[in-house]
Amino acid sequence: MAELGAHLTAGLAASSGRPSIFEVVAQDTLMSAVRPAVHHLCKVLVESNPARYGFLWRWFDEIYTLLDFLLQRHYLSRTSASFSENFYGMKRIPVGRGMCRLASHGLPWAKHWRSLLMIIAVPYIKVKLDRLFARLREEDDYAIHLPESSWKRLYKAFLTAYPFVNLGWEGWFLLYRLLYIFGKTQFHSPLLRVAGVRLGNLTHADLQSFEQRSSSMSRSPASTSVLGKLTSFFGNALSGAAVSLSTGVSVGIFFLQFLEWWYSSENQDTIKSLSSLPTPPPPVHFDRLTNDALPKLKNVCPLCNKIRTNDTALATSGYVYCYRCAYNYVKRHQRCPVTGYPSELQHLVKLYSPEA
Repeated sequence: MAELGAHLTAGLAASSGRPSIFEVVAQDTLMSAVRPAVHHLCKVLVESNPARYGFLWRWFDEIYTLLDFLLQRHYLSRTSASFSENFYGMKRIPVGRGMCRLASHGLPWAKHWRSLLMIIAVPYIKVKLDRLFARLREEDDYAIHLPESSWKRLYKAFLTAYPFVNLGWEGWFLLYRLLYIFGKTQFHSPLLRVAGVRLGNLTHADLQSFEQRSSSMSRSPASTSVLGKLTSFFGNALSGAAVSLSTGVSVGIFFLQFLEWWYSSENQDTIKSLSSLPTPPPPVHFDRLTNDALPKLKNVCPLCNKIRTNDTALATSGYVYCYRCAYNYVKRHQRCPVTGYPSELQHLVKLYSPEA
C-alpha cells in the first residue's frame, strides 16, 4: 500500500510537472520550524541581559513579521517563490496565463502582493488569535474579569466559537492536501488559490535565467563605477546572507530534531542521571536592586507589599507573589518583577498549602 501511494504521488508530480505532496509539506514545515528557533534565540538573549534585549521579547511577533516580510519580498521579487519554496526548488506560477513566465522575472504586481499578504499577514493574525484565546481562557478559568463586565458575553462567545473555527481552518487545509494528492486540484493550500498562483518545479530555463542575470550584472558597465561597485557589494552580501540563512535553517532544524529526540521518553533516564545535581542558588539580582527591594517577611508579596493571597510562584525565577499581582504584571510586562527574566502566563504556578 505504501509503495502504491508513493508511486501515485510520484506519477502525478511527473505527469503535471508539479511538486509532490512530500515536497510541498516539507516546505510548509520549514517555515513553521524557523519561528520557534528564532523565538528561542530571543529568549536566550533576553535572559542574558533583560534590560537591553527585553524589547525583543515584548515585540517578538512584530519584529519577526517585519524580518519575514523583507525576506519573503526579496525571494518573491527575484525567484517568484517564498524562501522555503525556493529552498526546495519550487516557484509560483500565476494561474490563468497562457504564456510561460520565467522565475527570474518575478510575479505580476497583483499576484506578488497577494502572495505576500497570504505568507505574512495570515500567519501573524493566526498567532495573535491563538494567544488571545489562550489568555482569555486563562482569565476565564481564574475569574479575572468581573461578572458585571460589559465584554463578558463577547469573551464567552469567542471562547466557545474559536475552537470550532480553528478546527474548520485546519480541516480546510487538510481537504486541499487530500484533493492535491489525488490530482483533483492544482493547489495544495487554500492560500495559494486566494493568491491566484500554483506551485511548480524550477525548470532548466529558470536556472539558466538565474545564471544569465548574475553574469550580466557582473559584466554591466555600471558595475565598474563606484555606485555600481557598491550595489554589487551589497547584492553579493545579501546573497551571501541568504545562503548563510539557508544553511543555518538546515542546521537549526537538525538541532531541533536532536533536542526532540534527546527529550523523548527513552532518554529520560539519561537526562535524570545528568541533571541530578545540587539545587542551584537563587538568581542573581540586578545591580539596581538593593537589600530593601524585597520584603523582609517571607509571606509578603514583593509587588503589593501585603500578606500574600492565593500564593503563586513564577517558574522562571522562583519568587512567590499574590496571584492577581503576578498575573497582571506578567501579562503587562512579560517578565519577572524581581529578576527581569522573560516570563509568560503559563509560567505562573499556584501553590496550595495543606490545611492544618
